Amino acid sequence: MNKRFSVGYGLVIGVILGLFLSVSFGVFADRHEGAGAQIPVEDLRRFTDVYMRIKRNYVSEVDDRELLDNAIKGMLSGLDPHSAYLDEREFRDLQVGTSGEFGGLGIEVGMEDGFVKVIAPIDDTPASRAGIRAGDLIIRLDDTPVKGMTLSDAVSKMRGERGTDITLTIMREGVDGPLRITITRDVIRVQSVRWETLEPGFGYVRITNFQARTARDLVRAVESLKEEGPLNGLVLDLRNNPGGVLNGAVGVSDAFLDSGLIVYTEGRLQESQFRYTASPGDVAAGAPIVVLVNEGSASASEIVAGALQDHKRAVIMGVQTFGKGSVQTILPLAQETAIKLTTARYYTPDGRSIQAEGIEPDIKIEPLTVARNDDGAARVSEANLDRHLRGNDEANERDAVDADDPDEPLAQRDYALNEALNLLKGLAILGQRS
Repeated sequence: MNKRFSVGYGLVIGVILGLFLSVSFGVFADRHEGAGAQIPVEDLRRFTDVYMRIKRNYVSEVDDRELLDNAIKGMLSGLDPHSAYLDEREFRDLQVGTSGEFGGLGIEVGMEDGFVKVIAPIDDTPASRAGIRAGDLIIRLDDTPVKGMTLSDAVSKMRGERGTDITLTIMREGVDGPLRITITRDVIRVQSVRWETLEPGFGYVRITNFQARTARDLVRAVESLKEEGPLNGLVLDLRNNPGGVLNGAVGVSDAFLDSGLIVYTEGRLQESQFRYTASPGDVAAGAPIVVLVNEGSASASEIVAGALQDHKRAVIMGVQTFGKGSVQTILPLAQETAIKLTTARYYTPDGRSIQAEGIEPDIKIEPLTVARNDDGAARVSEANLDRHLRGNDEANERDAVDADDPDEPLAQRDYALNEALNLLKGLAILGQRS
């Protein structure tokens, strides 16, 4: 080792040790737990050795900041799929992405085995219209392999100017070979809540993701449904909802609960531990609720489903949810950078962990497509028999039987939603008889 290398080595390890000591001192002072802590000097020497060998031997000169940024990214990405280092651009993009409008494809993604995994496509976006599904693994972006990219790099590449195209190569369960799907980017405007009346007395509310205003919009939606007449049942659709703002999920749960725990978090630090409880008032006034979920329901969606399930306020229908039950905290750093760090886990009111387990539905409904049986066979009933005994309203009944329904049946458009509506009807009938 020459003198220049030795001086550089000593300088670098001195700086790193100094930084580590100063940070550790502050943390240990705050937590009063630093008495038995030891600095991993040998590990820091190993890190510094690698650092200096790269500086000295790499084929081309490497900027110090680039090396340190990459080291920080490696530390965080090695923890879990959700922790990450955010440079200036990524931190700025994160702030833009939470405003409710941005340019891109409209998908929530994570990392799995080095590939980008689709958690859920957002409703009415280029991705959903192109047929991207929850669980798809993206292996190429245009001609660039995803393997080796960070999640932030992949997201950045998928974003772009409105009207420009990008081709995703994906692997899909049950499909032999990769699929290539070309999508035209657009400005993504996320409408969190929409609603409609399925049939008189039965409402439908769809939440696409959780934003700061979602709870308020949900209450407005249910109130609008109640203005049309008595609400006998409600379908809350959380399918392909990737999550969002925690307070939005708490507010939605609180809207249907009169009291009790909604969700709590547990982490190593006291400030990572929270408990959220419901306040009096049920916007649905006790009307039966069916919550639809699927493998694309994640994070905040699972908080709502878990809370309503544990309080026996709703029937959960669909398939097992995604299982993202961890809390990520954005910790700003110097130079307009930040780290996104997993700091706690979510638990349902009954103490069930959501992380990697998800919410198991009360009634399992596989994602099926049904078709009308158009076999040409005429329907035969008592009224078709010769010399049948006439009913009082036979003429009206015949008109009803013979009339063609111009609309596609709900069961064909959305089988799971049709099953949820049928369940609500059954509950309403039983309620009237009791």
